[in-house]
Amino acid sequence: MVPMRKRKTWGHWDQAAFLTVAARHWPGGDRVLPRLSRSADHGLLWFGLAAGAVVVGGRPARRAALRGVASLAVASATVNTIGKRSVRRVRPVLETVPLVRRLSRQPITTSFPSGHSASAVAFATGVALENRKWGLALAPIAASVCFSRVYTGVHYPGDVLAGAALGAGAAFAVRGLVPTRAQLAPPARPRADAPALPGGKGLIVVANAGSGQRALGGADPAQVVRDALPGSEVIAWGQPSSGPDDEPGDGPDEGLDAALETAAARARDLRGALGVFGGDGSVNAAAAVAKRYGLPLAVLPGGTYNHFAYDLGIESLADACQAVETGEAVAVDMVRFDGGDGESGGWFLNTFSIGAYPELVRVREQWAPRIGAWPAGVAAAVHVLRTARPLKLTVNGKPRQLWLLFAGNCTYRGLGLAPVRRHDLADGVLDVRMVTGGRLARTRLLLAALTGDLKHSPVLKSARVRHLRVSGLGSDTHLAYDGEVAPAPGTLVLGKENEALVVYRMPAG
Repeated sequence: MVPMRKRKTWGHWDQAAFLTVAARHWPGGDRVLPRLSRSADHGLLWFGLAAGAVVVGGRPARRAALRGVASLAVASATVNTIGKRSVRRVRPVLETVPLVRRLSRQPITTSFPSGHSASAVAFATGVALENRKWGLALAPIAASVCFSRVYTGVHYPGDVLAGAALGAGAAFAVRGLVPTRAQLAPPARPRADAPALPGGKGLIVVANAGSGQRALGGADPAQVVRDALPGSEVIAWGQPSSGPDDEPGDGPDEGLDAALETAAARARDLRGALGVFGGDGSVNAAAAVAKRYGLPLAVLPGGTYNHFAYDLGIESLADACQAVETGEAVAVDMVRFDGGDGESGGWFLNTFSIGAYPELVRVREQWAPRIGAWPAGVAAAVHVLRTARPLKLTVNGKPRQLWLLFAGNCTYRGLGLAPVRRHDLADGVLDVRMVTGGRLARTRLLLAALTGDLKHSPVLKSARVRHLRVSGLGSDTHLAYDGEVAPAPGTLVLGKENEALVVYRMPAG
């Protein structure tokens, strides 16, 4: 009688693969893989990469790093609370693993699943969901960490595969809770007609040489634009700035206005579009000119913060080029402000404020890249509370005592008195927020900042209106709009103009 052959189980295949790896010589592996495996202990390798992206990268890099860390945290928590306790698999026997490969400190937890593999794949997948190229760059590192766990003898291949699957699942779970940029609906509405300009042909760009020096590494902005859009015509304006911000030369200026007028006239003759490379101050000046000439505006982010460009989904010059070449555009609101009795005023695309708000934003944005948004918001609140004085004003006919008044073009999302961004640039309203004076106002505002509950603080008032009238302003009062500061008239009138400007935006998908 012929004996029946035993069917090999998954455990047999898993152990056989482990022994094959242990028996094979891997050139260079003995020097690299054990060190790489140790560097990933407690996620230190991935936290280090994320910290580097936050320090030296731009906004997209910071967002990708944050998603990677969040995915890692979910994967690690799942492994330690569910995975390790549900399958108590014993670690491999190290007899077949060469001594030079073994880790100096052996793990004491159960073998299934591999926490290192879960963290590695979660981080790389999370980054890839935000930016595919960066994720692909991280993939070899993540794969090497996974393999190192088998190579050093602390996991079976099945443990690694299970950890990798769990890590990828964690990244997709985070994406389900917090959609990536690609999942979100294209910012702003409604869609508008704008010419598609392949290679930028028909686009006349005013490039502010005082903007973007840090991001461009000292390169000439005009040449950078020409290289990206060879069919465009570029007018260079201003002098390079050695400072970290957009000044000097980023706000409304006679020289900048003249350059924009020249560019707009040329774009109108070509039936093309006006472009601007610079920060929010430059964009503000260009928007006023584009509106007057009836031209679509292409915003090429070249400043330090580029709030308006980001709200359009444009985070890089490549994004702006894609928008221009495809002709993807929307109509956006603008807000007019003036003295209400014929006095000259201006326009703003982002925010307008009087009182202490400009200083609060300055401190917050100065510290946020280094200490995080929440600590920076607290530091800004402390600074404002220590130095500012309330203003006695009349707002839409009602007397008020205010520490600060903020008005946003369309509804902002974010902290109560320090809004972050918008998802609709044509909703027809002013987002008004006021921090009132009164008894213990400073203490109450500080407590709200410390607890992160600024939105629900009783000293914070908010409203959505179409018009705003502010009177009783003193002669020493200043206003801030789109990063610019100017003396305020005794009376201010703000009014929305719906869908006043056509701008290119990042195409969907």
